[in-house]
Amino acid sequence: MKVAIVCDWLTGIGGAERVVLELHKLYPEAPIYTSQYDPSRLTGFEDADIRTTWLQKLPTGLKKFLPLLRAWAFSHLDLSDYDLVISSSGAEAKAVKTGPNTIHICYCHAPTHYYWTRYDEYLDNPGFARGLNWLAKLGLRLLADPLRRWDRRAAKRPDFMIANSTHTQAMIKRYYKRDSEVVFPPVETERFKLPIKPPLRHGFVVAGRQTPYKRFDLAIQACEEMKIPLVVIGDGPDHKRLEKLAGRSTLFLTSVNDTEIVNHFQSALGFIMPNADDFGIVAVEAMAAGTPVIAYNEGGAQDYVVPGKTGLFFEKQTVKNLGKALEAAAAKNFDYQAIAEHAGQFSVASFHKNMRSYIKTCLAERT
Repeated sequence: MKVAIVCDWLTGIGGAERVVLELHKLYPEAPIYTSQYDPSRLTGFEDADIRTTWLQKLPTGLKKFLPLLRAWAFSHLDLSDYDLVISSSGAEAKAVKTGPNTIHICYCHAPTHYYWTRYDEYLDNPGFARGLNWLAKLGLRLLADPLRRWDRRAAKRPDFMIANSTHTQAMIKRYYKRDSEVVFPPVETERFKLPIKPPLRHGFVVAGRQTPYKRFDLAIQACEEMKIPLVVIGDGPDHKRLEKLAGRSTLFLTSVNDTEIVNHFQSALGFIMPNADDFGIVAVEAMAAGTPVIAYNEGGAQDYVVPGKTGLFFEKQTVKNLGKALEAAAAKNFDYQAIAEHAGQFSVASFHKNMRSYIKTCLAERT
């Protein structure tokens, strides 16, 4: 069977890129088509046959400026010669052309954020350099409606759709009017496995790319008010603003290695997830370390937070509401080993098994 993999871009490691990496392991001979590729910013693809579009000639730092050009490039990328095409997409890659004998399965990370669920957030803060934000806002206002129409048409091209969470499944139904199968993304749960003698736990931790919609500000303000230690791992465009909110209780770590992040997760009383993420791989990594997740009760967290067993929910994105949840978490005796075992269902092995099973079902349906 002739197989191709397609993704929006490969310019840094994140949840979407991890999915592509595991698809590459499932189909190591399959070429990977993408808009731009930066080998200096991610590993694991050294043996892959990566084929970029003409957008590779442009600096990868311009990624945010290129949705129109990516839409054109992918919608003209003809993969009709393949028997199976698997697209990993939260943007434009799902629009590739396929033939009548090709089965196209799209692993959808989310309906394109900047047209749908986070349109208002992008309009309020596009995340460009300060002098270019006005231009990005103007472009988004002018182009949103025609690009939404294009995105709906692009979402009709795949024969089958996979969602990375039940939340994403609902969004696919809402915006694309399509049914989808849920296959949770791969999480390296084994890397965070609890040692025989786990360390003592204290304080809370939050990790990820620091952008306004992640709402790290809630975690910082809640812990500062309660005078509870908080470790903030990561960097991003919101970093300086977050530093101004922080006091003595908050420690920022912009660069940690694989061993250090495991240690921080294994020694925390809880991992704070203050935003509604489509899935939230980093939260499941914390759970694999036995750490309960204190999450806003929206989005992908509803698939893995079991209140009172693997974490707690808070209902409103306010400092007061989160603070009450942190107090409850600090007072509760969680079974850390049981939390780690629960995270096992989101492992890389589970992803491989579930993807193989669903692809087999899709192939059988079309024969």
